[in-house]
Amino acid sequence: MRSLAFNIAYWILSVGYGLTAAFAALAPGRGPAGWVIRRYVKRMVQAMAIFAGIRLRVVGKDRLPDGAFIVASKHQSWGDGFAAYDQFDDLAFVTGDHLEKFPLLGGVLKKLGAIVVNSCGGHEARKALALRAAEARAENRKILIYPEGHLAPIGSKYRYRTGVWHMYRDFQMPVVPLATNLGLFWPEEKYEKHPGTATLEFLDPIPVGLDKTTFMTRLEAVIEARTAELIAEATGAPVTPAVLIDTPTK
Repeated sequence: MRSLAFNIAYWILSVGYGLTAAFAALAPGRGPAGWVIRRYVKRMVQAMAIFAGIRLRVVGKDRLPDGAFIVASKHQSWGDGFAAYDQFDDLAFVTGDHLEKFPLLGGVLKKLGAIVVNSCGGHEARKALALRAAEARAENRKILIYPEGHLAPIGSKYRYRTGVWHMYRDFQMPVVPLATNLGLFWPEEKYEKHPGTATLEFLDPIPVGLDKTTFMTRLEAVIEARTAELIAEATGAPVTPAVLIDTPTK
């Protein structure tokens, strides 16, 4: 019953705010569309609590550095974006081009300054990532990226892509790892929801200046280790390292 109630609320909010954002995107500047989307995200987080019984516990915001930085997050749930976006006043985010297939959404994403890249990666995706990330950096905005590029089932991980390191190197921005266990309560894109308290934890920033191998190894290690601990804390099961699985081709 909770899952049904939340999914009804999800679509009502998404259609209503989506249409409003599309009209707001016709106005000059990013402000009007951004205002609508921030309200949409906040209402969605509230709906998660009211209808699905999923409450958020956010830890580690005191670790966030001043100025522009990159948030590199574990990605287990469609709800991750709502949960993370709601923590900031002005956030640029990296998303796959699959979202542009939804009617009117492409214009909204462009107006928001979202960094839209090919979900399959590759050279063109890296060029697009660099260009749009440079725009966000010039505006001193925070940037949210999911290094795995896809939703990983609980207990699993995909190969971490290096796009986050290229931004880290090129723009001299610290990277804040973000661990989460939200996938326990809203698994991937699945219909069913499970009540409980999900945790988002911002970890210690990775300072600028590391080489690619050192950076990528450290980023993956801290995100996956703390995510496994959060899952164990919520379930009462032993801490179990995530299993590497093949990255989807689409």
